[in-house]
Formats: sequence, structure tokens, C-alpha cells
Amino acid sequence: MSQTSTPSLYAAREPVFPRRVSGKFRTLKWVIMAVTLGIYYLTPWIRWDRGPMLPDQAVLVDLASRRFFFFWVEIWPHEFYFVAGLLIMAGLGLFLFTSALGRVWCGYACPQTVWTDLFILTERWVEGDRNARVRLWNAPWSFTKARLRATKWAIWLLIGLATGGAWVFYFADAPTLLRDLATGQAHPVAYTTLVILTATTFLFGGFFREQVCIYACPWPRIQAAMMDEETITIGYRDWRGEPRGKASKARAGQPPAFRAQEKALAEGAVAFAAPEAGVSDVAPAPAGAAGVELKAVGDCVDCMACVNVCPMGIDIRNGQQMECITCGLCIDACDEVMAKLGRPRGLIDYFTLEDERKERAGGTAKAVWRHILRPRTILYTSLWSLVGVGLLVALFVRPDIEIDVSPVRNPLYVTLSDGTIRNAYDLRIRNKHGEERRFSLSYSAEESFAIVVEGAENGVIAVPADQTGEARVYIQATPGTPAATEEMTDLRLWITDLSNADRASADTVFHGAN
Repeated sequence: MSQTSTPSLYAAREPVFPRRVSGKFRTLKWVIMAVTLGIYYLTPWIRWDRGPMLPDQAVLVDLASRRFFFFWVEIWPHEFYFVAGLLIMAGLGLFLFTSALGRVWCGYACPQTVWTDLFILTERWVEGDRNARVRLWNAPWSFTKARLRATKWAIWLLIGLATGGAWVFYFADAPTLLRDLATGQAHPVAYTTLVILTATTFLFGGFFREQVCIYACPWPRIQAAMMDEETITIGYRDWRGEPRGKASKARAGQPPAFRAQEKALAEGAVAFAAPEAGVSDVAPAPAGAAGVELKAVGDCVDCMACVNVCPMGIDIRNGQQMECITCGLCIDACDEVMAKLGRPRGLIDYFTLEDERKERAGGTAKAVWRHILRPRTILYTSLWSLVGVGLLVALFVRPDIEIDVSPVRNPLYVTLSDGTIRNAYDLRIRNKHGEERRFSLSYSAEESFAIVVEGAENGVIAVPADQTGEARVYIQATPGTPAATEEMTDLRLWITDLSNADRASADTVFHGAN
């Protein structure tokens, strides 16, 4: 019996060697790469004077003190809702841009894209452009090949080391940590993080590249829910480009009336064709070509330029694909070829599926702003703005002093020798000022109490600058009073800043001997 072998579900990776291209979208990617990398590498070195008791680093995640500093903003542990709000805004912003402009985040600003671009730039600088890299890949190992590979990998490792180094600088004072790293005195966690980030940057940017986007990142699969027929994305105008053919064969020997067709095409008209040409979309011949029927010759000359420049290794002419990151490099490559052939740009371009159908039928596309301003994007923008305004309001109205009160529950109360009922409480006072503050303690309740602060002179609690002070407080009720005999009495404790009379309060209860 013959046995049919089961086909493998695994396909070996085909290496991608993007060709160098120039154009407005490539320039935009260079600018964004320079800006994002500059922000990432330089931000930890920006100094910000917060006074003698606080760090001077503008952006710092201080894990030891459980604090996050961002220029003039200081986020405390109990204010994590600010971080949660920023994450929600980031998610809504991603939804907004994807619904309006497709995967522009993936194509221009995603860290994987930015670092892959940087690694490809290094690769091109060391090994040459696409053809040279392909020849080197297929060539047997030699001294030249080993030298080029070693040089490229060494530069990649330096980039990875700088990437990991910049990341750890966000979690400690950058100049101090750099000195400690260089002298071997840094904490082992810093060295471990540095090694891990160096290795992952080296592998992801140098070897895995498009595989991270296709297999590891969930966003290509999520984006379908964010996009619709009015989303501006990259596509191929097949009604204009098909059938494909080499320029020399497609245009040679055409009659003078063909030039009228070319002119009409440059002015945005739909190409016309005879029914026997096999093209379904036809339009009346332009002025000057009346009564002449020409075989439709597509603008695409099948030069493969759009494929050769694609960092994902796909052919955009095959339609929308999950792998496409809408980086626009195929547009630059195609426009360059169209310019050389004297044909209008836009064979590959940013447009919507709705506009593509209108153009195919001879209509005109909508204005860009009408695609961007539609119910879905307006909803995302409104939600994004609402969260942002809420965070700003919360930031500006938050108090500079706060108090937390925790009753000691074991035991709930103590009866002293004279019959006085005493409750114990643990106080946490947060002083967000840049200098030490002294606080007095008081209460408001329907009953009378006595307050004793353990270890505090005259009942005054001193809290250092930008720290949380703790104190044990005893509240006592006179024997026979309602507070001493009832099960619970509502109580509000107040702290008063003795320097400016600012106040903060917290509610609690007093337990009596019922």
C-alpha cells in the first residue's frame, strides 16, 4: 500500500533583504526613528531640580521608594490610577489611529519596527544593499564573509547594549548607575537586566525581525476589529495596474491615440478598454480618441520594486494581508518607478476600500478629513479626551498632605485601671512637600475623647520631606460616657499642617465596652 505523507505545518523562514529606497515615507520613517530613539536614549540624562531631598532625574521609576517621577509630577504608590489612566489612553490612542489610518503605529513608531530599521541600516552599511546581501547570504563561508558578519554582529551587540543600558537608567540615577556599571559595583539585577535586554534586542532586531510581528505580536489579529472600509490603508489599484507587463513590450508601437489615454490617466480618468481585452472596467475614450478602442495596458511593469523594499517580504499587489505594517516604503518604490516611466503616481498608495470602488467605477474619492472624522474615530477621540481631562483634574486637585487611619483590631479596646476605654490606631501621614512639615492631631465627633500620640512631643507629629510618617495614636473615652459603653462611635481624625494650616482627614470608629 502506498502511504501519503502528512504535509508539515512548519515553513522555514525565508530571509528578507529590503532594498534601499528614498521618498517621503522613507524620510518620515527616518525622522520618527531619530526622534523616538533620541527620546529613549537621552531622557534618563535630563536633570530636574526637585530640592535636596528628592532625585534630580527628570524621569525616574524609583522602585526603592515606590515612586514615579516625571518632570514636575510625582506619582505615589497609592496613586497608581494615574498609570492605569495613561495605559487606557495609550490603548484608546492605538484604537483611534488604527481605525483612521490603519497600522501606522506598527509601520512607524513600534519599537520592533524602529530597532529593526536601525539594524537593517547597519546591515546595509556593512554588507551593502539588497543584491550584495543576497549574494553574501548565498555565498560559501570565507574570510570576507566571516569578517562582514562579525562586524555587523558586533555593531548589533553595541546597539543592544545601549538599548538595555538606557532602559536600566530609567530605574536609578543615570550618572551614578553608569559609574557603578563601569566599576562593577552595580546591583546584580542591573547587570541581569542589561544582559537580557541586550540579547533580546540583538535577536529581535537582527534575526527574528518580521517574525516577531507575524507570530509573536497579537496586534495584527486584533486590528481587524479596529478597521473598516473607510480606514485609510495601503493598497494596489489593480484596475489601473493590470494587466502587468514590461515597459518595453507594453508601450512599444502604440498609436498616437494611446497618448490621449495616457494623458487622461494622468488626469485621474479610468483606463478604457475594448471588451475583448478581458478587462471588466471600461470607460469612454478621452477627448481626441473618439471611436478608437485600445487594449488596456496596465501601469504595473512587474518590476518587483514594491516587493524588494518591503521589510515584511510581502507583495502588496496581492491585496490586504495581515503581515502588512503600512510603512509606505512600497509607495515610495512604486512612485519612483512611475516617475521614471513618466506615468502618474499612486499605483500603490494610501486609500480606503470605499474610495477604491468609487475610482474603479470612474468616481472621485472622498476628502481625507471625511474618512478621519466619522462616528468611530469621534467616539475614540472623545473617550481618549475624557480620560485625559480626568487625569489632569485629578492631578491638579490632589492634596499635598494625606492621612490614613487603621484601627488596631487585636484587641479592639483596652480597659485601663480607672475604667477608661482606650482604642489604638496606626496613622500614616503623607507629606508631599519638599521640606519637613509638622502636624497636629485633632478629632471631630459627637462625643468627647482624649488623644495621646505615642512618642510625640506635645502631640505634634513631624514628617520628613516627601515621605510618609507613621505614628501610633491612642484615643480614650471617659468611663460611663456613651462612647465608652456603646459598641461603635463614628469618629473623624484631622491633621493640620502647622506651617500653613492645610488640613486632611480620615474617618474611623471608636469601639466601646458594650
